[in-house]
Amino acid sequence: MSITRDEVAHLARLSRLALADDELDHLAEQLDVIISAVARVQEVAAVDVPPTTHAAELVNVFREDVIIPPIGEQAALAQAPAAEQGRFRVPRILAED
Repeated sequence: MSITRDEVAHLARLSRLALADDELDHLAEQLDVIISAVARVQEVAAVDVPPTTHAAELVNVFREDVIIPPIGEQAALAQAPAAEQGRFRVPRILAED
């Protein structure tokens, strides 16, 4: 199946695209290549191949969750360059109005 210049012009009108004559010719060639590639993919004989989401079977590759207690306020603030009233102190970035 070959896409024609007139079909590209029709699609451009439907899409509200203003294309020059040389753009219509160029896009007709490109769309023809794309449609041919999609048609080749559809020809693949995959009747006996089940659909998959991965190339290899993967079963829960994540580690088990381990619950550990938090480090606590004092330990967290001890690592901060500046702390005030139990919070991290950071430079002001907004002016007060």
